[in-house]
Amino acid sequence: MDEFMQAAIAEARQGLAEGGIPIGSVIVHDGRIIGRGHNRRVQKGSAILHGEMDAFENAGRQPASVYREAVLYTTLSPCSMCSGAILLYGIRRVIVGENRTFMGEEELLRSRGVAVEVLQDESCIALMRDFIAARPSLWNEDIGV
Repeated sequence: MDEFMQAAIAEARQGLAEGGIPIGSVIVHDGRIIGRGHNRRVQKGSAILHGEMDAFENAGRQPASVYREAVLYTTLSPCSMCSGAILLYGIRRVIVGENRTFMGEEELLRSRGVAVEVLQDESCIALMRDFIAARPSLWNEDIGV
């Protein structure tokens, strides 16, 4: 597994350690991480701070050209909100840790020209499977169920 997915998993584990939902993301441009984040809805009382959104927030204002050349790594398939941000900022490649516990808007992303690669990484699957079993109501809140 490459260093960038490892960084996203480290973010997910940090979120879990903080009492939140274990989903992490990093945005990589030109071989370096420019934004990293994890789901902080619980920690910040936020309606929108999913892992990808937190990574965008932490990347700060970037020229469109930077995002068009960036790769977004996320431990879980991106939901409709996060996929919208991916499309809005022109990310062209997304590496997904897993989509077995949650299938996001991968087809939408692909239909708009985004290359989506799903790793089915066992550590990503285990993080979410264990979390969903332990905190089903919190998970349902996070995905709008």
